[in-house]
Amino acid sequence: MSDELLVAADGPVLRVTFNRPAQRNAMSWSMYDGLVAAIERAETDPDIRVMVLRGAGQEAFVAGTDIAQFAEFTSGEDGVAYEQRMEEVFGRLEAASVPTVAAISGYCVGAGIALAAACDLRISTTTGRFGVPVARTLGNCLAMNTYSMLVFHLGPSRAKDMLLRARMFTAQEAHEAGFVTELCDIGELDAVVETMTSRLVQHAPLTMWASKEAVRRLRLATMPDGDDLVRTVFGSEDFRSGVRAFLDKTPHTWSGH
Repeated sequence: MSDELLVAADGPVLRVTFNRPAQRNAMSWSMYDGLVAAIERAETDPDIRVMVLRGAGQEAFVAGTDIAQFAEFTSGEDGVAYEQRMEEVFGRLEAASVPTVAAISGYCVGAGIALAAACDLRISTTTGRFGVPVARTLGNCLAMNTYSMLVFHLGPSRAKDMLLRARMFTAQEAHEAGFVTELCDIGELDAVVETMTSRLVQHAPLTMWASKEAVRRLRLATMPDGDDLVRTVFGSEDFRSGVRAFLDKTPHTWSGH
């Protein structure tokens, strides 16, 4: 693994750390590839019984995909290819045969909230902030799979509140919505993660796998295609100019085209 993604076995726990704290752990393409490799390691190593994902430092779990990579996009098809790639990563994480735990401190935004949603359980410190503020930042949209995860976890009303108002949920709000499994003070995160993983490794692996797989299949059972939505939005002038404005840190006005 690269220095941007740290993967280490700690007894029966595989710990994956998104390690770009200066960029709020924004994901690069290689980090996504490394995460998939870590999942495969967890599934093929008989000694691994649970996997924990967390961000380096206390400012962020993951603050989305590195926006600089979007500057390379030239058409809606680039957006479709990107979201298909993300769907593969999130889907691989959600389908992991071992239980997965997201340990969250600070920003859990965009692709970060999708990664957390794809995990089985989520622990957050009171500093956690959850959202997908693309309606005011980049002017892009999500893949149908990510919309499905947000609606599945938050319900349609909360999901639309988060998306349309580009609103960041506090950790308390995310906990009350049922998205966050356990809430703790910032200094307690390591201890709470340890308590949860210690319990998980004692349980029957096949029973846990069947439970998480059943829930995953229920979520996917009625999910429609959404490539037309992604193609339209990622192919828009609003998206291209939104990315430029975000990277240049300049004001931007949406045109709806």
